[in-house]
Amino acid sequence: MTSPPLTTVRTAARPLESLRCDIAGPPELTRVVTEHLRLLGAEAAEAVEAVDTADTAETADTADAAGTAEAPGTHAQVVLTGGGFGPVTAEVHWADARTAPSRDAVGAPQATPHPREAHPTPDEATVQAATGIMSVHGRRDDGPRGLGADYAATAAGVLAVQGLLAQLLAQARGGNAHAAGRVTTSAARAGLLAVSQYLAATGADEDEAARIAPGGPPFTSADGTRFELETLDPGAWAAFWRALDAPGEAIRAGWRPFQFRYATACAPFPEALHATARAHAWARVRQAAATSGAEVCALRTLQERSAEHDGAAPWSLARLGPAAAAPGRRGHELPTPDLPLTGITVLEAGRRIQAPLAAHLLRLLGADVVRIEPPGGDPLRGMPPACGGVSARWLALNRGKRAVEADIKSPSGRRRLRELVAEADVFLHNWAPGKAAQLGLDAADLTAVNPGLVYAYTSGWGDRLDDAPMGTDFMVQARTAVGAAVRPADEPPAPSLMTLLDVLGGLLGAEAVLAGLLLRERNGGRGVRVDSSLLGAADTLTAPALRRAARGADPRPPAGFRRPLRTADGWLAPTDTCAAAASAYDLSTLPTTEALDLLRSHGLTATPVTTDLATLHTGARRTGSIGRDTHGAPVVPDPWAFS
Repeated sequence: MTSPPLTTVRTAARPLESLRCDIAGPPELTRVVTEHLRLLGAEAAEAVEAVDTADTAETADTADAAGTAEAPGTHAQVVLTGGGFGPVTAEVHWADARTAPSRDAVGAPQATPHPREAHPTPDEATVQAATGIMSVHGRRDDGPRGLGADYAATAAGVLAVQGLLAQLLAQARGGNAHAAGRVTTSAARAGLLAVSQYLAATGADEDEAARIAPGGPPFTSADGTRFELETLDPGAWAAFWRALDAPGEAIRAGWRPFQFRYATACAPFPEALHATARAHAWARVRQAAATSGAEVCALRTLQERSAEHDGAAPWSLARLGPAAAAPGRRGHELPTPDLPLTGITVLEAGRRIQAPLAAHLLRLLGADVVRIEPPGGDPLRGMPPACGGVSARWLALNRGKRAVEADIKSPSGRRRLRELVAEADVFLHNWAPGKAAQLGLDAADLTAVNPGLVYAYTSGWGDRLDDAPMGTDFMVQARTAVGAAVRPADEPPAPSLMTLLDVLGGLLGAEAVLAGLLLRERNGGRGVRVDSSLLGAADTLTAPALRRAARGADPRPPAGFRRPLRTADGWLAPTDTCAAAASAYDLSTLPTTEALDLLRSHGLTATPVTTDLATLHTGARRTGSIGRDTHGAPVVPDPWAFS
C-alpha cells in the first residue's frame, strides 16, 4: 500500500501555503530546496538575479571548513515571504568562510589553512574530497572514490529547508523578536555531518571492532545477478551460507566484518564467500535465503527504478484528530535566534542511525530531546570504539540527549511512555513496520493522549513498495538503484558501504518533523503525523538520474567520473569541469603540492583528498571547526549558522 504523497494532501495541510519563495544560484545547490519548498506549498516566484553580494568578498579571502574558499556568485540564496511571516532567508554555499565549532564542543583547534589551497573553486567533487566523503566511500576499493551523485549538495539543500522551517516556526511560536532572519549552511558542513560517525572513531581510545580493509558486498550469482545480503542474526547468516555449501571457516570469519560494515564502511570477508555465491544460480541463492531467514535483494537498474517510480514526495504530512483539537503542550521557553526550537520537547525511540540522527539535528536547533531506552540503557552505548568509556559513534548521534529507561513490551513501560508523550511536542521512532500498532503506540493511540502531538515515523520503505525487502540502508540502496547512481559507467554497480541513506534519511526525518511542527502552529495546535523513509532519501538523491532514465538518456555517471588522481604521496580531486583535462597529466611521480602547481599552471583546479579523517582535526588539513566533546570525541560543526 502506498502512503499518500504530500502532493495529494489538501492545500490547507501544506505548512508553507500562502508563502512565496525566490531562489537563485547554481542548480546543484538549489535543486532540492526548490523541489521541497514547492512540495511544502510555497509558490515559486521568478528567479532573482544571480547572487553576487558584497559579503562574498570576505569569503574569497578566508579558508573554510573543507579547506577551500569560495568565489563570489557561487552560492544559492532563498527568500521566503508572505503568509503573515516576516521574511526569512537561507544561503547555501559550497564551503563556508568561517565555521564556528558545535555548541557540543568543549574546545576546538585554531584554523591552519593548507598552504596550497588558498583559492580553489569549490564544487561537489572538491567538497567530497576535502570533507572525507571520498575516503570513506572508497574504503572497500582500497583508495578514495567520489560518489557519482551530488550527495553533499543534496544534503545541504535539505539543511537549508530545515533552517527556513525552523525560522518560520520560531516566528509562529514567539514573534519576530525571537526569530533569526537568515540561516547559512553549506555542502562542506553537510559533508562533515555525513562522515561524523567515522570521524568520531578517529578520536577513540581503542581500535575499531573490525579491521578497515578493502572488500565487501555485493555478491554475484552464477548467472550474473549482483545482489545484497542482509541479516541481523548470526544464526541466519550461518544458515544461508551453509545452504550454499560455503566453507565453515569462511562463514565464521565473515560474520564480524559483515556485522560491522555499517560502522567501518568496508567488509573484508573471505574471498571464499564470493566464490560460493558465484557457484550458484540466482534462484538457488533466493531459495537459500528463504530457508535461512536471511534476505537477498538483486541490484536494480536506474531504468527499472524510473519505470516504477511513483513520484511521491520524500515525506508525507497528515493532520490528526478532530478539527477543534486542543493545542498540544507549549514549552514555557521561547525560541531564540540561534536556537529556534527552544521550548520544544522531542521524545525519541530510535535505534541505529536514521531516527537518532533526526533527533540529534532537532536538538542542535534547541529542542529538548528525551531518548526512550530499554532497561539497562541502549546497548549501542558500548559499541566499540569508545571515547571516555562511551561509544564514539553513539556520541556522534546522541550526545546531549536525556535518557529515560522504559520496557515498552510491558504494560508499565507503555504507561510510562504515554505519560511522557502527554508532555511532549514530538514523538519520533523508527521501529519495525507494524510494531507501534502492535504495542498500542501508533499515531491514533498517542494523539488520544496528546491531541497536539507531532507523531513522526522514519521507516525504510514508507509503505510504498509491496515487494520490499528488509528496510536497511544497503538493501534500499540495492532496490532503488543507488548502487548504479553512485558508480561510474566503467565500474559495476555497487551500493556504497558508507551509510548514505541512513544519514540522508535522518536529515529528511528532521525536515519532516519541522514541517509538521509548523503545520501544527498554522492549524491551531492540531496534531500531525509525518512519515519519512530511506526510500524517500534514495529518490531524493537519485532524482536527476531517474529523470535522465525517464527521457531515455544514459542515467549513470560517465566512465572515470569523480575518480581522484594519484600523486606520489596522496591523491588529488579535480573539480568536475576540470577533471577531463586534468586526467591527461601523469601526476603519479609528483608530490601533491607540485601536482597542484602543475595543474594550476594550466588553469586547472583540484584539491587534495583527505585520506585520513584524523587530519581533519589534528593535521595539516586542520579546519578550525572540529572540536571535542566532554568524552574527548571529535565533534563536527553545527550544520547551520543563524543571524
